[in-house]
Amino acid sequence: MLFHETIFGPIHSRRLGTSLGVNLTPNDGKICSFDCLYCEAGFNSQGPGTTGFAPRAEVVRLLGEKLAAMHAAGEGLDVITFSGNGEPTLHPEFPAVIDDVMALRDRYFPNAGVSVLSNSTRIFTPEMVEALRRVDNNILKLDSAIDRTIQTIDRPNQPGFTAEKVISGLTAFAGTGIIQTMMLRGRYEGVEIDNTTDAEIVALIAAYRRIGPREIMLYSIDRPTPARELVKVPIDELRAIGRRISEATGIPVQVN
Repeated sequence: MLFHETIFGPIHSRRLGTSLGVNLTPNDGKICSFDCLYCEAGFNSQGPGTTGFAPRAEVVRLLGEKLAAMHAAGEGLDVITFSGNGEPTLHPEFPAVIDDVMALRDRYFPNAGVSVLSNSTRIFTPEMVEALRRVDNNILKLDSAIDRTIQTIDRPNQPGFTAEKVISGLTAFAGTGIIQTMMLRGRYEGVEIDNTTDAEIVALIAAYRRIGPREIMLYSIDRPTPARELVKVPIDELRAIGRRISEATGIPVQVN
């Protein structure tokens, strides 16, 4: 399912509360540096569409109008969230857009947070690190600490993207970042998939310790996925995994 607007919602997020979405990627296609088996926006093979990245000025105008209307109506807002049809940090003016959005937040809803949902493929430059550090919640993906599993589930389109590279990059967000891990099982094109095995959890625990985030988010499938044979991990099992990780790392774990 694609988001067909630059500003969408507000919607209720199971992780973030009442959330107003910002989609910097095309309204009629998908641009992403991953091609995840579970992505609710579908596979990258659908193409990038025709609208391109949302122009910075258009984002400011549309978000300003929406926030002003919500404020005038007395509506509540917990968070403004960058998500949408792909990876938001691919936008060519992403750091400047972050500053624009935070200024609008401060004007209309100063108690609301600003969150970015990112797949962690663009965290390797000082400019991007600083931009992500400026937001209230930089929610950065690590679905596995094992190369083979990352390649199977997330399918990065960067040849040099490895578990070691992303874990090393994520250490730049020690104490401030939130690491988000999708847990799932199933099969795709004859390959068995399961990132809940003991070996996977042991590797993740070591990675979380090394990164030192302020929080870990564990979640599983909640919507239809483009890979049809994926299976949701039961909530009780997720909670047990979360307890194991929290006890081993001392890091708070949120399970959704």
